[in-house]
Amino acid sequence: MSQTPAQFDRLTIAGQEYGSRLLVGTGKYKDLAETTRAIEASGAQIVTVAVRRTNIGQTPGEPNILDVLPPERYTILPNTAGCYDVDTAVRTCRLARELLDGHNLVKLEVLGDDKTLLPDVVATLAAAEILVKDGFDVMVYTNDDPIMAKRLEELGCVAVMPLAAPIGSGLGIRNRLNILTIIENVKVPVLVDAGVGTASDAAVAMELGCAGVLMNTAIAAARNPVLMAGAMRKAIEAGREAYLAGRMAPKRFASASSPLTGLFF
Repeated sequence: MSQTPAQFDRLTIAGQEYGSRLLVGTGKYKDLAETTRAIEASGAQIVTVAVRRTNIGQTPGEPNILDVLPPERYTILPNTAGCYDVDTAVRTCRLARELLDGHNLVKLEVLGDDKTLLPDVVATLAAAEILVKDGFDVMVYTNDDPIMAKRLEELGCVAVMPLAAPIGSGLGIRNRLNILTIIENVKVPVLVDAGVGTASDAAVAMELGCAGVLMNTAIAAARNPVLMAGAMRKAIEAGREAYLAGRMAPKRFASASSPLTGLFF
């Protein structure tokens, strides 16, 4: 089978290239076997793990997710899910680096409250500054504010990850214009993180020009997570190809598909 342009167009994060632009989480599956099957079906190469909720070695004797998702095969992206202040988020990243033998790539999120799970952007800025100075490659969850995205880039974050909608909501991209403005204003990769509900949401994000999409609930909460993971993989690829192809300009009125000259009567 011939390769498509999107397959040659690779995602680069912190100097590392990836063939897949779909990043997936590991929570909310019924068991580790389903987690493994869904992630395999997704084709993802970067897998994010909530350090405060998932054992990656900090709890000896309990099932370790790295046994089924080995770092030799996947880039493990430890995240600070469940952190509501700067100190906890920074401490969690440092614990992950110790457990993963000096691994510096992390996903930072500092939440504002447990009802909306929206980011506390003031605390996020403070934590990001500390982590960057400490040698971490920080991919950062934030709101869909172009000004905040630019400031996080200026601090040295390697990727900016604005939400499409609240975490786990499945509402899709609620503010396409803000996401588009972020893409236009920053030079680091922009990845939609949170709020994707189905394959069309992922395709829209990619058609806007996002470098990738991170999701968990949209796959894990589907009636058939493995099948949805495959659908998301195809949507990411199709959306990226559509972006690279360049869509036609929208028109108010009809435009005939066939030529208007050389007609036979």
